[in-house]
Amino acid sequence: MPRIDSLLAEMTLGEKLGQLAMLSAGFSVTGPVLADNAEDSVRRGEAGSLLNVFGREATRRVQRIALEESRLKIPLLLGFDVVHGHRTLFPIPLGETASFDPALWERTARIAATEAAAEGVAITFAPMLDVARDPRWGRIAEGPGEDTLVASLFAEAKVRGFQGASLGAPGSVAAVVKHFVAYGAAVAGRDYASTDMSERTLREVYLPPFLAAVRVGAAGAMPAFSDLSGVPMTANGPLLDGWLRREAGFEGVVVSDYNAIAELVIHGVAADLAEAAALALNAGVDIDMMSDAYLKGLPTALERGLVTMEAIERAVRRVLGLKERLGLFDDPFRREADIAAGRDERRTAAREAARRSAVLLTHRDGLLPLKPHPQRIAMIGPLADAPTDMLGSWSGAGDAKEVVTFLAGLRAARLDCDIRHARGIGIDSEDEAGIEPALALAREADLVVLCLGESRDMSGEAASRSDLDLPGNQTNFARSVLDLGRPTVVLLAAGRPLAVPWLFERAGAVLATWFGGSEAGNGIADLLTGRASPGGRLPVTWPRSVGQVPIFFGERPSGRPASDAHYTSKYIDLSTAPLFPFGHGLTYGRFAYSGLKATPARAMAADTLVVEVELANQGPAAAEETIFLFARKRVARVARPLLELKGFTKLQLQPGETGRAVMLLPVEALRFLGPDLVSAVEPGDYDILVGPSADRTALLAARVEVTEA
Repeated sequence: MPRIDSLLAEMTLGEKLGQLAMLSAGFSVTGPVLADNAEDSVRRGEAGSLLNVFGREATRRVQRIALEESRLKIPLLLGFDVVHGHRTLFPIPLGETASFDPALWERTARIAATEAAAEGVAITFAPMLDVARDPRWGRIAEGPGEDTLVASLFAEAKVRGFQGASLGAPGSVAAVVKHFVAYGAAVAGRDYASTDMSERTLREVYLPPFLAAVRVGAAGAMPAFSDLSGVPMTANGPLLDGWLRREAGFEGVVVSDYNAIAELVIHGVAADLAEAAALALNAGVDIDMMSDAYLKGLPTALERGLVTMEAIERAVRRVLGLKERLGLFDDPFRREADIAAGRDERRTAAREAARRSAVLLTHRDGLLPLKPHPQRIAMIGPLADAPTDMLGSWSGAGDAKEVVTFLAGLRAARLDCDIRHARGIGIDSEDEAGIEPALALAREADLVVLCLGESRDMSGEAASRSDLDLPGNQTNFARSVLDLGRPTVVLLAAGRPLAVPWLFERAGAVLATWFGGSEAGNGIADLLTGRASPGGRLPVTWPRSVGQVPIFFGERPSGRPASDAHYTSKYIDLSTAPLFPFGHGLTYGRFAYSGLKATPARAMAADTLVVEVELANQGPAAAEETIFLFARKRVARVARPLLELKGFTKLQLQPGETGRAVMLLPVEALRFLGPDLVSAVEPGDYDILVGPSADRTALLAARVEVTEA
C-alpha cells in the first residue's frame, strides 16, 4: 500500500515501535481518563493503540492529539473489551450459547459493535473461543462451552456480527479472537496455569474454532497467557507464525494479552525484557499490550542481533494495514453516531437473548408457568434484586442503573400479584440477620422464588474456584427455605455450573439464568409467566460433584468402561454420569422422538446424508425443541469419542402437533485425524444418533456405511 510504504520510509525506530505499543487509559466514575504520560506518548508517536478509551469526548480528544500534535499524524487504534455487549448488555457468552442459535449470536454482536463503534471503539478483544471442560476455571463464563463444533459456529457468528460486511463500515469493529490456544484446559482449572496436551487433542478440539474464525475474516488474534507444553503462547512461533499464519492462512494482527510479553521473563523462557520482546516479535506478535517490552526491549534486542528491522517493519505493516482497512486514515471519526437512536430495539433484543439463554433444568408438579390468578409471591435471596451482578464479569460500558432485576421484571409482568422481597443473606457473607425476615415472608407466600448463585466477580478472569457449591452461607439458607415446604422455584445465577444436586432434588423447579444482562429480569419474567416457553440447552456438561471435573460428553470409551464390575473406569463413591448432560433443557412442552432415518444408507465421501426424525409435542403448551445430531464410528484406526456433535436444529410445535426435523450431514463432516494426524473420511459403518441431549440412553440411532467408491 503506497500510504504505508511512505509512512515506513519516514519513521524513526521509536515511531515504528510506537505503532506496536498499546497503552491503557484509566477510569474514573465519569468514564475513561487518559493519563498525561499516555498523551505524551501519543504526541511522540510512541503509542499506536490505546486500550479502554470510549465515548465521543474521550476518543475525539485523543485522536486529535495523534492527528494534530504527533509528527506523522497516524490515527490511533482504540480498543475495548466488548465481550457480551457495550452499553446494552447481553447474557454472558456461556449463557447466550445455551440458545443454540447462531443468528442470535451474530445479532447481539452486531448490536454491540454498533454501540461500541458509535463511541469511537475500533477493535474489540472478543470473541473468546476457548473450549472449556472444567467449570472450576472462571473464564468458562466467557466462552461457548465444551464442544468444538458449537465453538466454531460461535466463532463465525460473532466475527461476522462484530465486523459486519466491511471493516470500514461505520458500525463495524475489528474482532480479536482469543485466547490462542488451549487456554481453557489449564491444569486444575486454575487461571493462567499451564496446559499440556497431545497434538491430536489440540488439533481435534482446540484449534478448529480459531480456524473457523480465520475463514470468516477475523481481523485479529490474541495469544493466551498460558504456556502449552512448556512454551508460553506469547512466544509460540510454531503455532502463531506456523499454524495460525501459514497453515490456517490468518492475515490479521496478533495482539498480546495484558502485560503478557513481559511475563515471558516470569515464565522462565527469557532472561530480560529484550529477550522477551524478541521472542514475542519473532513468534509473530505484532502489538504489545501494556508491558512496554517492545518500546524498551526491542532497541536492545536489535543491538544484540536477536531481531531484525525486517521483522519489526513486517509487524508495523500489519498494524498500519488494519488501520487502513478500518478507514482510520480517511476519517477516524466516521464511526461516531447517536447512541440513543434504536435503544428500544436493542433492549428488545437483550430481552430475547436473556429469555432464550435460560435453561430449565428441573420442573415438577406443573409449578411453572405461574398460575393466572393472583398470588402472594416471596422473591428472596441475594440475587433477587442485584443489578450489578446481572451485568456479568465483562460489563463493558454498561450501567447497573439501567438493568432490570428479577424482582423488577416479575413485578412488572404480574401487577396482579402481591410480590414481596427480602434479601435474606449476602452472596458470600456470613451475616444472618436477614434470614428470619426472609423465612417469615416465605411462610406466608403461595409461591417462593428463591434467587441464588454467584456474584459476577466469582467467575470470569482470575476467578477460578476449587469448589462448585453455592458460595457463602447460601446452602444453609436455601435448605431452611425448602424446609418450609412451600412451592419453590429457584433462579440460579452463575457463570458456571454449580454442583448442588440436593437443590435440584428438593426444589419444584430450577432455572439456570446465568448472568442475563440489561434485560435479565424481563427475560426471566417472560418464562416464569408463560409468555414464552424455556428453550435454552446446556452448552456444558453439568457435574454432580467437583470430583468429576473435567467432564464432557465427547470422552472415549476406554477398554474398561464404567459398569458394576470392579475393575472398570468408575468412582467407588459416585456415579460417573453427570447431573445433567450436554444439551439438557426442559420446555413447557413434552417431545417424543420416533422414525429416525439417515439416507442414503450407503454413501461416498462426496455425498450428503439426509437425516430425518419425527417429533410430537405431547405436552400442554407450545414449545421449541432443540434437536441434536451426533455421529460415532465404533471401529476405527483411532479410538473415537462416544459421541461427536455434527449439527443441531430447532422445531416449534403446538400441543398435540407432530412435525419432522430434517438435517443435512455432508459425509465430509465425518472426517477425523488418523494415526498420522492426517484428516480423512475413513470408510466403514457410522452410527448416526439424534435426540434432545448427549444422554446416550435417550438417542435414536441409525447406521450408514461409508464406502471408498
